[in-house]
Amino acid sequence: MRSRVGPWHARRPVPTLLRGIYLPRSTDAAAFAMATYGIPLLVLATTNSATLTGLAFALEWVPRLGSFAFAGVLVDRHGTTAVLRFASAGRAVVVLATAFILPTQAGLSATATVMLLAASTGILTECSYIAAETAGGVAGREAGARAHRVQSVLLGIDQFATLIGPALAGLLLQRAGATGMLIVIAAFSMLTSVLAPRQCHRSKPTAPQPVIKGLHTGWSTLRALPALGWLVTGLTVSNLTVGLLQAATPVIIVKQLGHSTADVGLIWSAAAVASLLAVALCRRAIDRFGLWPIGAVSATIAALACLAISFADTYGSYLTLIAVLMAGEGGMTVVLRTLRSRLIPEPVFGATLSLTILLLLLPFPLAGVLVATVPPAQLGHVITICAALQALGLVAAFARLRTTPALRTSCA
Repeated sequence: MRSRVGPWHARRPVPTLLRGIYLPRSTDAAAFAMATYGIPLLVLATTNSATLTGLAFALEWVPRLGSFAFAGVLVDRHGTTAVLRFASAGRAVVVLATAFILPTQAGLSATATVMLLAASTGILTECSYIAAETAGGVAGREAGARAHRVQSVLLGIDQFATLIGPALAGLLLQRAGATGMLIVIAAFSMLTSVLAPRQCHRSKPTAPQPVIKGLHTGWSTLRALPALGWLVTGLTVSNLTVGLLQAATPVIIVKQLGHSTADVGLIWSAAAVASLLAVALCRRAIDRFGLWPIGAVSATIAALACLAISFADTYGSYLTLIAVLMAGEGGMTVVLRTLRSRLIPEPVFGATLSLTILLLLLPFPLAGVLVATVPPAQLGHVITICAALQALGLVAAFARLRTTPALRTSCA
């Protein structure tokens, strides 16, 4: 199949999903995971301060949350190719410059350098993520009834990067130092820029609009799509519990169960494996049963696992329940991505995607505040309350979605 316009374009084959979507998504996901988990490790190695390490993590995520609307408007205005290419190249330049500057600095200047790195990579990484996710949404829409297959592969790529990226960043930091780790992040970023997919936009480009108008556009679109709105609402409530567990797990495992920080990492590696397996199973199950049944089963699994976690009193049971929870979350995420790619109109996809991701991530800072203010001995009670809210939110969402045609039909 060849593109439609002009003799030069006629000689160029349309990129396959592997070359046009999956490869750039893989390199961007690798850079994303390594930067997200590796830069706080770098701050700890540079400053030897747990406080500054936590602040660096916040400096990565606060700009990301603030840049969602901005990134979505950029994608709608300039297209996925330009935003992914320039954001990834910018991240490569910033990270590579830090790799060569940091060894020459010490004390306060070194601290300022790594903190600035955390903030700048947070913004650039979010822009590249929104562009890559939008490209995946376009590919899913073009896949029609098999959209869930594209979305499950993209989710699998993200989960695999989450499994491998933190370990690779830590290993490189230990064996090759800060320079080695940062060079590898820069290499993945530059590869993403080079591989950025060339997509033919069939719709007319949208007129430039301010960021606030982009948020309003995304909100208006979400309100006009009640099925997507209910699913996002249910998952937002669910993410409060997921975020609480992510923030509280180090305290529970190290302080209450007496295990090491390495054991904390093992829990999330096991969770990533469980999520990968769930995504693979859901890909085939949706073909046979449709989106709503698989989403409802995944939501039930996640809710029951969360309710049981607060009663876990051994490391093995905690690890198992976290893995089961993330398997359920993986199934629901496949449903969300598929529904999102089917329902959101292409001209406003970037703005609406940005808003949905922003809503889904807003509970995470609140979860951190809860862990910071609640005594460790009371965390189990807070987890139980949040798990009950999660169950109620998911039941309400999927009950409203039961009669939605986009979720009831099989994708076979």
